[in-house]
Amino acid sequence: MTFQVWGWRREDAPQVLAWVPDAAGGRGAAMRRGTPATKDPTAVERANLLNMAKLSIKGLIESALSFGRTLDSDYPPLQQFFVVMEHCLKHGLKVRKSFLSYNKTIWGPLELVEKLYPEAEEIGASVRDLPGLKTPLGRARAWLRLALMQKKMADYLRCLIIQRDLLSEFYEYHALMMEEEGAVIVGLLVGLNVIDANLCVKGEDLDSQVGVIDFSMYLKNEEDIGNKERNVQIAAILDQKNYVEELNRQLNSTVSSLHSRVDSLEKSNTKLIEELAIAKNNIIKLQEENHQLRSENKLILMKTQQHLEVTKVDVETELQTYKHSRQGLDEMYNEARRQLRDESQLRQEVENELAVQVSMKHEIELAMKLLEKDIHEKQDTLIGLRQQLEEVKAINIEMYQKLQGSEDGLKEKSEIIAQLEEKTNKITAAMRQLEQRLQQAEKAQMEAEDEDKKYLQECQSKSDNLQKQISQKEKQLVQLETDLKIEKEWRQTLQEDLQKEKDALSHLRNETQQIISLKKEFLNIQDENQQLKKIYHEQEQALQELGNKLNKEATHCKLCEKEFSLSKRKHHCRNCGEIFCNACSDNELPLPSSPKPVRVCDSCHALLIQRCSSNLP
Repeated sequence: MTFQVWGWRREDAPQVLAWVPDAAGGRGAAMRRGTPATKDPTAVERANLLNMAKLSIKGLIESALSFGRTLDSDYPPLQQFFVVMEHCLKHGLKVRKSFLSYNKTIWGPLELVEKLYPEAEEIGASVRDLPGLKTPLGRARAWLRLALMQKKMADYLRCLIIQRDLLSEFYEYHALMMEEEGAVIVGLLVGLNVIDANLCVKGEDLDSQVGVIDFSMYLKNEEDIGNKERNVQIAAILDQKNYVEELNRQLNSTVSSLHSRVDSLEKSNTKLIEELAIAKNNIIKLQEENHQLRSENKLILMKTQQHLEVTKVDVETELQTYKHSRQGLDEMYNEARRQLRDESQLRQEVENELAVQVSMKHEIELAMKLLEKDIHEKQDTLIGLRQQLEEVKAINIEMYQKLQGSEDGLKEKSEIIAQLEEKTNKITAAMRQLEQRLQQAEKAQMEAEDEDKKYLQECQSKSDNLQKQISQKEKQLVQLETDLKIEKEWRQTLQEDLQKEKDALSHLRNETQQIISLKKEFLNIQDENQQLKKIYHEQEQALQELGNKLNKEATHCKLCEKEFSLSKRKHHCRNCGEIFCNACSDNELPLPSSPKPVRVCDSCHALLIQRCSSNLP
């Protein structure tokens, strides 16, 4: 059952027909229109609006909590809440007169919230940017919906009702927003923060909606209770359905992900099979290569054994030659050591000379810098003298031009005098009368000639002075040019000396490089000598071991073939390495491996004596 808002006061404020609950909190005591004459009608209107606000807020919170989901724009209790809030905000609004009509809207006080609460600027900007809103009432309705979604409607309106002086511009003194009922409604709005709402403001027609309060929502009977239980059951069934749908969707997503994983695993499996086949082929190839390498290794071992046998023979021959060449190597080593000492002394001297040359190079570079600076200064003075010479030449030319002008004046005057003399011859009579004047003119002419002569003398003296100055400047210029030539020659000689020093430095560097290379060669020779010494000691040990072995194995003398006994002892020949008796090896000679005389057998003694006698001249 729907009741239309009706009844208007002089300010066109709506008089709401409200359902007032009884003391027991039942269905309601009575529905009344207006108030008795004994009460203030505005107070009754405020009380009715407060009760409607309580009912709408309480019903909205209870229904939203039982609904258990996010509310949208089509939810009936939410629509009734916005209608009740619109009537509460409209109560006691002042009428603003414009040029064409009367204006009365709640957008003005709501727009004031932006100045008082900076966070509300975003809502105001969003409302003004909405394209479908054309009236201030539509903007106010959109503002209320956005504030509810932000869960800050109570904060915004509390900030507004505190500023009573600013609200007085929009509301009458008896308006709901100016009294205590407004503060109570703002306190009730805090409970709406538990509600989640998702309202589409952009496509909704908020300009042409009619604010009608549906009182049937707040009337309770048994059918409503049954409907409520059925609604609860339906909501539970819908929740179960939504849960099953969500579970089905999740299962579908997991199945699709499993299919994708199976595909990826199949692909990876095929790749692994291919890689396994490639690995098997590689293993087969490696086994074949291993067999080839083993066969090659056997061949190499055979070759190395043969090579070892050949090298063993070569080592024995080289041992003989080494014994002969060791003495020469010792002499070469002493000679190389002496040369190294001389080269180190020479290198020290070269390094000292190099340090001296470097210091001389720094001094020469410093002298070159000072010389260049002096040359630049002299060039600057030379340029200044040339400029002065050009100025003097210009002055001389000017004076010469003046002298020519004075000579031209004298020529003109002489021509005038000649013309006057001709005229005096023709008019002698007139000349007699004008003789005095002529004499004065002649005196003036003489004075002018004297002045001209003086002027010529002064010009001549000035020109002579200028010529002297020019000659002096030319002498200075010649002197400077000679100095410059000398400086250039000195600089050239310095550059030549510097080039010579550079050449000497490069030569010294080459010598140092040669010394370094000789040092490297000496180190290489020294390393070879150490290696040869090591080889000699190893071969000597081998000979000793061989001699010991032969000594153990030998039972008869190599030369006389007599058996060894306690009285006939074994002796070792230091040249051939064989075992002899004392009678067959009673000889001593110096060998290349030992400068001291050592024991040798009779055959080696005769062979060495014959070799020495053949080497003698």
